[in-house]
Amino acid sequence: MNELYQAGTESMEAAAQAMNSEFFVFRLYLAGPTPQGCRAVVNIRFICDQHLKGRYELEVIDLLENPVRAKADEVIAAPTLVKISPLPARRFIGDLSQTGRILAGLGLEAPLD
Repeated sequence: MNELYQAGTESMEAAAQAMNSEFFVFRLYLAGPTPQGCRAVVNIRFICDQHLKGRYELEVIDLLENPVRAKADEVIAAPTLVKISPLPARRFIGDLSQTGRILAGLGLEAPLD
């Protein structure tokens, strides 16, 4: 029984370690320099620096300058954050100020009730 417990504990630790080593790729779509878009940039950079330091790439795309890019990621509103990897892809719309919901959606903290 003790061996089974130890094996379960080791697999949980390995999963947690793998999650901590994953590299995240994000695209943040904005519609020009709006207050909500600026807040989204600040908020996602804060979240990434606090929880994914050195393990993320963030590309900011202005839809006014490059509207074709939105079609590939099926973006219909701005600001929209798209998590490209690790899979599954996820989308978050708005100024990204609800840190707990963003973290839960990224699988970095327990889901909110």
